[in-house]
Amino acid sequence: DGCIKALGQADVIRNQFSEATFERIIDCSGKCVLPGLVDAHTHPVWAGDRVHEFAMKLAGASYMEIHQAGGGIHFTVEHTQKATEDELFTSFQHRLERMLRAGSTLVECKSGYGLDLETELKMLRVIERAKKSMDIGISSTYCGAHAVPKGKTATEATDDIINNHLPKLKELKLSGEIHVNNIDVFCEKGVFDLESTRRILQAGKDIGLQINFHGDELHPMRSAELGAELGARAISHLEEVSDEGIMAMARAKCAAVLLPTTAYMLRLKQPQARKMLEEGVIVALGSDFNPNAYCFSMPMVMHLACVNMKMSMNEALAAATINAAYALGKSDTHGSLEVGKQGDLLIINSSRWEHLIYQFGGHEALVNYVIVKGKVVYENERCETMSSY
Repeated sequence: DGCIKALGQADVIRNQFSEATFERIIDCSGKCVLPGLVDAHTHPVWAGDRVHEFAMKLAGASYMEIHQAGGGIHFTVEHTQKATEDELFTSFQHRLERMLRAGSTLVECKSGYGLDLETELKMLRVIERAKKSMDIGISSTYCGAHAVPKGKTATEATDDIINNHLPKLKELKLSGEIHVNNIDVFCEKGVFDLESTRRILQAGKDIGLQINFHGDELHPMRSAELGAELGARAISHLEEVSDEGIMAMARAKCAAVLLPTTAYMLRLKQPQARKMLEEGVIVALGSDFNPNAYCFSMPMVMHLACVNMKMSMNEALAAATINAAYALGKSDTHGSLEVGKQGDLLIINSSRWEHLIYQFGGHEALVNYVIVKGKVVYENERCETMSSY
């Protein structure tokens, strides 16, 4: 059934299964077995990369300056609206395969580059297709409130989402066509304010979606306090979170999904991972893969979390496995090696698991096998011919 049947000392396992026959046995001598990595925040369905904006950012343009000049999210929205469903699916499939090869076995995938109902549904259908046809696990998120569409005010966009988008999602869920797990809003100054965010998140919660949204990234918005009050499962970014917001999230058991790639690429203030951990917040990690932060690799995310956010390697591993699974409402089935949980594993070509974080960008010769539901979905031939050191 794709679940873990037993784990323990080798001789105990051998005795327990002495009568059993196996389709395949993998010799992990000198290697490490880890839970499959969980990427708790990605935007992987889009057309139109923004490599030209990377140069603008390096020259000193801020995220909001690029956004206001018609770049950023709006640039990607235009390209995504024009792309066919098949084109979007093909590029999405390649991105998921790259995530899988870097060790991710469960990935949160957002819509949000449509902003109109038709394109948002096109993106969600693409995500649904991947859920059915690919080995990697997917938690899907409706993020229609990713930006205010051109020609609309934030209030008009909010009304459109509540009156048109969400009822349609509910209808498609009931007919079994699209199963969305989470609702997301970009709660930010100049995008969706606290009141609009509250209305959208509450309306999403009312149709059975988990609240999992962008908050307190560029300006302090009191997003964390709002999330705790609404019973949010997780809030992402939080570079500008208040001390009260941190306390409220800890009390509400609302996970903080920290995105070290974003703070690094946009040269933002680093999220306060240490303070969150000390206050008892459940800290998770995500790659924030999108045209603005083009990173597929959770091992690199963990490395950045340790170096820039001062997390320990143990904390980073927990944040990229069990805590990231918790942020997606999946910690009862994913994120750790326990009997009865889904058999999602990573085997690395090293006798010490820390190499997964220590080797910055080294996962291509380190990730030996990726296993999803007990099935080998990626085997890296390179690992057989080279030592990991």
